[in-house]
Amino acid sequence: MERLNTIRLHETDNVVVAVRDLEQGTSLGEHNLFARQDVPRGHKAATAPIAKGDPVLKYGQVIGFAARDIDPGEHIHTQNLEFKAVELDYAIGADAKPTEFVPEAERATFMGIRRANGRIATRNYIGILSSVNCSATVAKAVSSQIDRSGILNDYPNVDGVVALTHGTGCGMAAEGQGMDHLRRTLAGFARHPNFAAVLIIGLGCEGNQISRLMEAEGLEESAHFQPLVMQELGGTTATVKEAIARIKAILPEANKMERTPCPASALKLGLQCGGSDAFSGISANPALGYAADLLVRHGGTAILAETPEIYGAEHLLTRRAEDPEVAHKLIDMIHWWEDYTARNAGSMDNNPSPGNKAGGLTTILEKSLGAAVKGGLTNMVDVLRYAEPSTKPGFVFMDSPGYDPVSVTGQVASGCNLVVFTTGRGSCFGCRPSPSIKLATNTPMYERMVDDMDINCGTIIDGEENVAQAGKRIFDHMLRIASGERSKSEQLGYGEDEFTPWVVGAVM
Repeated sequence: MERLNTIRLHETDNVVVAVRDLEQGTSLGEHNLFARQDVPRGHKAATAPIAKGDPVLKYGQVIGFAARDIDPGEHIHTQNLEFKAVELDYAIGADAKPTEFVPEAERATFMGIRRANGRIATRNYIGILSSVNCSATVAKAVSSQIDRSGILNDYPNVDGVVALTHGTGCGMAAEGQGMDHLRRTLAGFARHPNFAAVLIIGLGCEGNQISRLMEAEGLEESAHFQPLVMQELGGTTATVKEAIARIKAILPEANKMERTPCPASALKLGLQCGGSDAFSGISANPALGYAADLLVRHGGTAILAETPEIYGAEHLLTRRAEDPEVAHKLIDMIHWWEDYTARNAGSMDNNPSPGNKAGGLTTILEKSLGAAVKGGLTNMVDVLRYAEPSTKPGFVFMDSPGYDPVSVTGQVASGCNLVVFTTGRGSCFGCRPSPSIKLATNTPMYERMVDDMDINCGTIIDGEENVAQAGKRIFDHMLRIASGERSKSEQLGYGEDEFTPWVVGAVM
């Protein structure tokens, strides 16, 4: 079968996307239209004259405006396309419709871990959290000594002891948005079903007092949640010794877990992308959206995040809002981000990154339109603050930055027990305690980084399968990973250093 040189994504578009590097003079697949310059793979070329100031359309949506007159066949990128804010029609609820759920008897299952409190896990870790950066070295020393001791070999049903540390917890306001983010994040991880038990280690004098954290988030000391304070226990050596003793006492009980058939409705899926390219919105992201819709139809939850990376595409989500209140939560978050970036002398168009631009993405509008399709097509049933617990099954949006580690940390804190992460440039990522599945948007990158990539969605660009076929393949792979098969990022040891709570506010 003859391969195409370009893809037109919508009949109203005035650009096409190059599916391979095109030399000057190469046919663009349109009548009597040829490339006026070399067009790199993933980049855009004009299909019609575009006057200075006129909109450039991709996906049938505005991705920016011509910075000067653009001729047919001309390469369109940062040299001639500029970002301007676009007035959007939010059309709240216009596309909302009843979800066609799979009958109960026909719903998918996976081999999960049922906790005593009824929650269902996909992994079985013991966690060590630091309340503040001052206790991070102790937390890491505990996990390192446990690992080196070889004791975990005697407990094969325990996936490991994970130290999740961070660079904040003091030098910040004792109350307010920044501290709320940190407390919700730590509490979300403390409650996460993928942890059989959690120790939290503090120094003792930090702003993020463990006692206040427990009070604010309703945490109670128990066999499954144990606080330790270094200044009370006698310092570094004494705290490490005590923490190791407690973990040794926890291990026999944690090892008793068994995997049993569990409904797919117990899965909470974090939808994420990073190191995106122009193919993200054509292959991996829509395929992941199809898989997310499948999960929702089986009764599960799919959580989209990265608020700056839906900017300019938020109207496609508000149209799917189940009720106006949900839509207005999202709109208010967009306004907060506009103000936040302005206060910090930035722009919503600071994203895309250099790597995104090298991959063919020019403006945040273009990136967002491709990123939002990870959320599929089902109704948006809720909008959450960063790290806020997810309680409603279905498609949900969570506020977060576009920085992947920060965003996924919030999704896992919200309850995600599985993450699927798309990438076009080759982002390498994991987030313990939840397994992360990596989707490649294009075949060359997949083949170059096969040790990091779980699934190649470049098959869509190559014409070997369609979005629905790739989406079903992703869904089936999700069930296998949730059942205990290890993802590539787990095999490579990713997931501890990627714990990154969102820091907002002044460092004092």
